[in-house]
Amino acid sequence: MSAEPKHYDVIRRPIVTEKSTLASEANAVVFEVAIDADKGAIRDAVEALFNVKVTKVNTLIQKGKRKIFRGRRGQRKDIKKAIVTLQDGAMIDVTTGL
Repeated sequence: MSAEPKHYDVIRRPIVTEKSTLASEANAVVFEVAIDADKGAIRDAVEALFNVKVTKVNTLIQKGKRKIFRGRRGQRKDIKKAIVTLQDGAMIDVTTGL
């Protein structure tokens, strides 16, 4: 495996929730990204895949929930989210595929 991750390895999927839909009104898109991805890699991946200019990238790590499945305790995986703010006039339609 090469040291430089590919763009599809950095961005996993778009997150479509009520809160992320409201953020899209302010030129922001929310993605689930690789847990070890940094802001620069996320910026490069979004600009390369969607041909848009990125203004700002904010990241957060959402801790996995503790759940009980068939009487056994477990925990979901932690995920990393990236809130990508786009330049004015730029737009990404997350309802269509890449």
